[in-house]
Amino acid sequence: MRFVQIDKLKPGMRLARPVYSRNGILLYDRNSKINESGIASIRNFGLMGMFILEPAEPVPPMTQADIDFERFQTMNVYAIKQELETIVSKETLSKTQFIVADIIQNYGHLKNKINFSQDLRTKEDHIFRHTLSVAMLCAMISNKLHTSPIDQMKVVTAAVLHELGKIIFITENPSTNGESSDTPESYIGKGFTMLESLYADNPDIKRICLQAHNGKQKPNPNAVLGAKILLVANAYDRMTAMNNLGEPASEVMAVRTLIHENIFDKQIVDALIDSVNILSCGVTVELNNHEKALVLSENRDDIFRPTILTFKDNSIIDLSDWHNRDIEITDVQKTMDNRYVFDITTISQCGFEAEMPDFVEVPLTT
Repeated sequence: MRFVQIDKLKPGMRLARPVYSRNGILLYDRNSKINESGIASIRNFGLMGMFILEPAEPVPPMTQADIDFERFQTMNVYAIKQELETIVSKETLSKTQFIVADIIQNYGHLKNKINFSQDLRTKEDHIFRHTLSVAMLCAMISNKLHTSPIDQMKVVTAAVLHELGKIIFITENPSTNGESSDTPESYIGKGFTMLESLYADNPDIKRICLQAHNGKQKPNPNAVLGAKILLVANAYDRMTAMNNLGEPASEVMAVRTLIHENIFDKQIVDALIDSVNILSCGVTVELNNHEKALVLSENRDDIFRPTILTFKDNSIIDLSDWHNRDIEITDVQKTMDNRYVFDITTISQCGFEAEMPDFVEVPLTT
């Protein structure tokens, strides 16, 4: 699988990921061969390009949760874009509460971890995709922390609106690169002022955003829980998001950063780890002895110490065993879309505990 820029797409190439309209209608399924009109349609969507399968490459399996995740993101990134642009231009709320409710309904009550796959973000939509991802992460983290419904609603609302200052800046400076995190403090202040006006009867929304913003530079043990959640979700998405500014950090490296930097609350980071797949069964990893291995079984007590199968001699190593304390995972090897493909059935038959995903069958093509 490889990412192909829009101007290099050619008829006959097979899509590795589904393409949805802004209304969530499936336009092109995985394994579909694109033609000239399809390429023109993709270009009209404003996409930089598509993930394409190699000529002889089989279609990677996706769970229904993976497919729902892709569809949800496509639909809601445009809804967030319209809402935030309306808020900035008219200084009034329109559909924010419905967007927040939709995010919580779909991702604020999950029992299992999900593959939080990232996609490429363009200059035009980067800020809106970031906003949606942070809001979804806040919904999942607050769910794992068993926050009250009202507190979950507040932190997800704050996540949807936490970049108002940057959006005001981009609106007044159209040539600004939306991928840049550098926003003048004056515009950040304008965003907080607008939040105060929009939620005059609910100061907690501004408080969460303000404390999360200030917490980037200096830890605040007295910050409200929502601010701590927003701070972690924002940092994780910024580190792992795919964009044009540089190579994103792997999920492993991102989590390690969150753990080791003292501005992030450990309880919140643990809730994040309990929400998204980091080192689950099937992940290929690199070790500190320069060997490569495959994760056989996740360690729920310490995700960095799973049971692995080494490629060098097919030996099985339980990294949680004290005798293997000198062996560490340095990073992961991943596919371009951050998903890993592995035969879970074989692992289970060998006696290792592994969650059995409900893989979606790939439609037969002629």
